[in-house]
Amino acid sequence: MGKVLAFDYGVKRTGLAETDELQIIACPLEGVETSTLWTVIERLIATGKYTDFVVGDPSMYGGTAHSDTPIAKFIAELQKRYPQIPVHRVDESYSSREAMSAMVMGGMKKADRRDKKNLDMVSATIILQRWMGVV
Repeated sequence: MGKVLAFDYGVKRTGLAETDELQIIACPLEGVETSTLWTVIERLIATGKYTDFVVGDPSMYGGTAHSDTPIAKFIAELQKRYPQIPVHRVDESYSSREAMSAMVMGGMKKADRRDKKNLDMVSATIILQRWMGVV
């Protein structure tokens, strides 16, 4: 097995999360400016540890994916650049709300909760947990 890399893609920022190599645990990885995302992905993929991608897709709510959204374009580019790595779409509905709740319940300081990159990382972790069947 290998690690799974998950994305909470946004036009400004993107949260990343990953599993361990046995795909048992999902952990926040980092929050990045979307303008630097491809550089970050290249760095991560160069490790050779990732076997799958998981992308949160709000258009999955209701069961239909749309091809003209920024997320659909991001997924298409992922598939083009890394055809050997399967991309899985997961409904990301309410993941940001769940992430904020998790940060509050986890005792994260208010100043840290205001950092949107933290919210994006935790949201990516929730998306990954959904794919794993944890939540």
